Amino acid sequence: MNLVTTIIAMTSLLSTILAIVSFWLPQMTPDYEKLSPYECGFDPLGSARLPFSLRFFLIAILFLLFDLEIALLLPLPWGDQSISPLVTFSWASAVLVLLTLGLIYEWLQDGLEWAE
Repeated sequence: MNLVTTIIAMTSLLSTILAIVSFWLPQMTPDYEKLSPYECGFDPLGSARLPFSLRFFLIAILFLLFDLEIALLLPLPWGDQSISPLVTFSWASAVLVLLTLGLIYEWLQDGLEWAE
């Protein structure tokens, strides 16, 4: 057996053993207290399933989008080392313009207002 086959066999065997152990090891003894939505000992005063505002999700998605933008533009300084740095700059500018236009649209539609 060569090295690659040995490593694949060992990782497969180890993964199988860990999956079997993790399936049989935990003690599954649910009781009333563990199945209740509140484990603190008192009865809830209202519903535990209150809906979130869609504006909260919009703000969260916008935050993740602009966080992803930073991750996309992070390698930009290394782009000037390439054969054509103008292409790298134009793609980065296109991403920034697109995101800025989307932000302006959301702002004009009052999508960023927290209070309803």
